[in-house]
Amino acid sequence: MKYLLLLAAAISACGAENVLTPSEQAESWRLLFDGRTMNNWRDPAKFSPPGDSWVIEDGCLKTRLKPRIAEDLVTTESFGDFELKFDWRISPRGNTGVKYRIQKTVFLDSRMPREGGFEGMVARALAGPAVDRAKLDPDARGDVYVIGFECQLIDDSGHRDARTPSHTTGALYSMIAPTLHTAHPAGEWNQGRIVVRGDHFEHWINGVKVAEGSLLSEAVRAGAAKRWGRYPQVMELFTKPKPRGPISLQHHGDEVWFRNIKIRVFD
Repeated sequence: MKYLLLLAAAISACGAENVLTPSEQAESWRLLFDGRTMNNWRDPAKFSPPGDSWVIEDGCLKTRLKPRIAEDLVTTESFGDFELKFDWRISPRGNTGVKYRIQKTVFLDSRMPREGGFEGMVARALAGPAVDRAKLDPDARGDVYVIGFECQLIDDSGHRDARTPSHTTGALYSMIAPTLHTAHPAGEWNQGRIVVRGDHFEHWINGVKVAEGSLLSEAVRAGAAKRWGRYPQVMELFTKPKPRGPISLQHHGDEVWFRNIKIRVFD
């Protein structure tokens, strides 16, 4: 046992990725990504038709550009109270996020009516009969949309969406803006951390707490209403959320990388 602990410490000291340190093991951390496989994640390649949004490359989970089916990478397990930490890197003008307490997932077909824009498509897919992914025409494209709370990760200086404070890195997306901006420039690695206990959340970027609050607050309700107010079936998912749900890494059409994804649960 002593030899194994010394070996783990040596590996950590050498900067190995996707491994738990002895102290993390003692604190009940778990790896969500081993650097080699899709274990702990719903592998899009195993769906029908298979997804093509994510690959494993150089010990990272990486998005693929212009996939036929754009979709987040979602954990196989649901979580209630937890602490999640991860490394992330984004391409210039890139946009992504980590979603948690996921409430629903809907499949969108590119042939669907587009009244009401993207939000209208999501609401119709949620309210009506489920769109069958397996019946997607060969010449059609798909989008799997995840409804949940999001820790925004974005190129703050290069992406136009970051002109809105509640859309900058570390925000509870579209709801609560970060109080500080501590992300490194696009192309550099960052460390993210999300802590959720009950309805309280904290978002940390590079060791600094940049946002916190209640998932049941008026700010969350107002942010949800601004985007989803016309669609009560979606609004209710944010105003009366289930206390548990999966976690996802967002595919927003840009190149992003994730590694060292670790979690410990409190419930």
